[in-house]
Amino acid sequence: MTTTSGPLATRRLILQGAASVALLGLGNLPFAPAHAAANDKYPEEAFKQKNEADAIKALYGRNAEPSNKVKLDAPEIAENGGVVPVSVTTTLDKVSSISFFVTENPFALAASYKIAEGTIPGVANRLKMAKTTKLVAIVEADGKLYSATKEVKVTVGGCGG
Repeated sequence: MTTTSGPLATRRLILQGAASVALLGLGNLPFAPAHAAANDKYPEEAFKQKNEADAIKALYGRNAEPSNKVKLDAPEIAENGGVVPVSVTTTLDKVSSISFFVTENPFALAASYKIAEGTIPGVANRLKMAKTTKLVAIVEADGKLYSATKEVKVTVGGCGG
């Protein structure tokens, strides 16, 4: 048996070690993959709504109250409306969902996430925005709705603009 020494052997050992750690780590993740419960249906009607208020009503059935415990992070100016980075975090307890609404898009509901119990309540995404618009994030926590809003100025449209 021939053994290799030098940079090639070191590189091979590093790659083998990294692969082993990665595979080992997958089995010990503190969260399970998301599975849709039998009563969790895709909110098709909410995603069809053109108006923000109608989309919120179709998704949640009620309005949200503004809260400083919902942190919405998005750029003030988006140079490309096709890929606008947005994120939401919150210090609220018992979060069950987080959703993004883009007022001036052809369909207001851009994304909606079910948050599993015991997970850190935060999501990030890249959304398309047709033009300068109001971005609304809604967090459902302990049966109540909380929101944060931000105006995003889009210089190049992302929805066919």
